Amino acid sequence: MKVGVFDSGLGGLTVVQSLANSLKGLEVFYIADTLFAPYGEKTKEQILKHSLDITNYLIKAHDIEALIVACNTATSAAIIKLREEFPNLIVIGTEPGVKPAMLISESKSIGVLATPATLGGEKYQKLLKDLSLEHEFTVYEQACKGLVEQIENGKVSHVDTHKMLTTWLEPMKERNVDTIVLGCTHYPLISHLIKEIMGANIKLIETGSAIARRLESFISNNIKDEETKIKVFYTGKIKKDMIDMILKNWEDGGQIMVRELHEQ
Repeated sequence: MKVGVFDSGLGGLTVVQSLANSLKGLEVFYIADTLFAPYGEKTKEQILKHSLDITNYLIKAHDIEALIVACNTATSAAIIKLREEFPNLIVIGTEPGVKPAMLISESKSIGVLATPATLGGEKYQKLLKDLSLEHEFTVYEQACKGLVEQIENGKVSHVDTHKMLTTWLEPMKERNVDTIVLGCTHYPLISHLIKEIMGANIKLIETGSAIARRLESFISNNIKDEETKIKVFYTGKIKKDMIDMILKNWEDGGQIMVRELHEQ
């Protein structure tokens, strides 16, 4: 299966990692829209236009059969329109894992780290409202403005990144939060810092494995002995050492090619 994946930067590679580790024989075309990053601070209309443009490119240039919107913000802004515009395309979105967090939290106090656009989006707000009708839990939200930029700039262990997270996480720690939802695909890349601040027993919920399972449900024959081929494109500046750092933790990266995506 040919699969298109996009995000505002390198964060969506955490989703591609889950695909590569659990599914074989895929051809993955990943677009890091770094020229327009971060999505979390753009308008809904801007994000929607970029999502449509990227999807059209992936269909025309690479004949994709499935699209993964590896970004909570873009999912909130564009997933409905993408499914309307491309009815023959498998379209899988990303949303904060509040429900699984709620199910495993013992204190029923859950933290959500996300971009301002994700937290203010209709999709996330509806999710919270629906779940609150079924279960009792308390959610502590934190809009992590500037965190995506820190990660994209390779500062995943930088003292400034640690300070940002400490400011946001200490109040959650005081409120007995035992489970944190990583509401952006970039955030798994700084899991080590979150655990350092919150303690090793903190439970972190990310969405990559859930997306891989969802895609697998559409695949009739998962060929175990075929290698996954991954092509990574970027629209603006990118830190190559960040890609190397992400890829070194993969169980099996398959064949990986990285190159700049010029104006089409």
